[in-house]
Amino acid sequence: MQNGTQAPATGRVARTQMAFARRGEITPAMAFVAAREELEPELVRAEVARGRLVIPANIHHMAGALQPMGIGKVARVKINANIGNSAVTSSLDEEVGKLQLAVKYGADTVMDLSTGSNIDGVRTAIITASSVPIGTVPIYQAVLQGKELEQLTAQDFLDIVEHQAKQGVDYMTLHAGIRLQHLPLVYGRTTGIVSRGGSLHAVWMMHHRQENPLYTHFDEVCEILRYYDVTVSLGDSLRPGSLADASDKAQFAELETLGELTLKAWEHDVQVMVEGPGHIPMDQIQMQVEKQKLLCHEAPFYTLGPLVVDVAAGYDHISSAIGAAMIGWFGADMLCYVTPKEHLGLPNAEDVRQGVIAYKIAAHAADIARGRKGARSQDDALSRARYAFDWKEQFRLSLDPERAQEYHDETLPAEYFKSAEFCAMCGPKFCSMHHSRTIEDGLAEMAREAGLVTA
Repeated sequence: MQNGTQAPATGRVARTQMAFARRGEITPAMAFVAAREELEPELVRAEVARGRLVIPANIHHMAGALQPMGIGKVARVKINANIGNSAVTSSLDEEVGKLQLAVKYGADTVMDLSTGSNIDGVRTAIITASSVPIGTVPIYQAVLQGKELEQLTAQDFLDIVEHQAKQGVDYMTLHAGIRLQHLPLVYGRTTGIVSRGGSLHAVWMMHHRQENPLYTHFDEVCEILRYYDVTVSLGDSLRPGSLADASDKAQFAELETLGELTLKAWEHDVQVMVEGPGHIPMDQIQMQVEKQKLLCHEAPFYTLGPLVVDVAAGYDHISSAIGAAMIGWFGADMLCYVTPKEHLGLPNAEDVRQGVIAYKIAAHAADIARGRKGARSQDDALSRARYAFDWKEQFRLSLDPERAQEYHDETLPAEYFKSAEFCAMCGPKFCSMHHSRTIEDGLAEMAREAGLVTA
């Protein structure tokens, strides 16, 4: 690793992508992202230097299986999958299996949100096995180290951040923006504080009647992050957990603080993402993006959903994918998936699959709407295969080829039907595309007579 800029406070060098970019250097990670996104390397460097693009790539993970990933304005919209054990269920092997499944179906990053046993072992196994960036929420582990939450000190928070940075975590959700002065604004909310990390910080602050230690010690946090190149994902502790709480004073007060912390992190050459809502009605989504981009200086926006209704328990991967597609269209840079189990329980492997695919659809729709170069090419190719009744090519081009073939073969499993000009929906006599194909020559002749085509 090349030497970075010198930190004035501790003497720790900055080994971040932002530090190198600001020095005019195109790192191997930047070059990899440029090739993957079909961008010029210099554009990637400039966007990283500006803070509009992040490449979460801990120096220890970069030495292993990581394939660097770009998240930001010039890149395609990314999706994150959450995994992790709980005190109630799951094991190391199950979580590694979920990681592999999430990556197989297209997750661009994965967050380990483990709150159960053997957290270090689970995380080490996940990082070792992962080719995509891994994120965490350090406070989850901090409260499982033998102390009561109220007994934790600022040094305890700093120690767990460094511990996870040493393990190779690529980005961390840090709830540094929830402040003591914000807590009265929560009173009267329908669903209070729904962020797990945010609620833990709120309890600590209420007990001590003191400011959030991650806020008061944020410079020290950044000194750790800059040394390992850990991207900070500024957590939205006061995100709305219901439509009734959307766009309230508490949410936006914290957002202003997140903008302040974005600039502070950039002073340390630390890469920044800013997390966002939550539950938001469709008519407020565009405003939410515009407000975040303004207050947080165009730092990449990483959103949970948003869910656009509150009544879809068991189907929140659908209600949130609607909001995710919209917020991606309006400018969000990464979408955190929601599974059918949201609000109900710990996702299993099938829930992970459904959540990832729902969000691949949302991100893809957003890329098409944003006019990304080549974003629609796979859609057009699948449509041509569909019209040609090339069923195998249809399956191959689908976001979930296995599920597409599974549904087709439920009723027509024989190999013959892989080239048949109909499916079980219409049968051989009512397929519109089959009938359309039989009159193509006549349509071509009519088009020529009408001067619509010349050949």
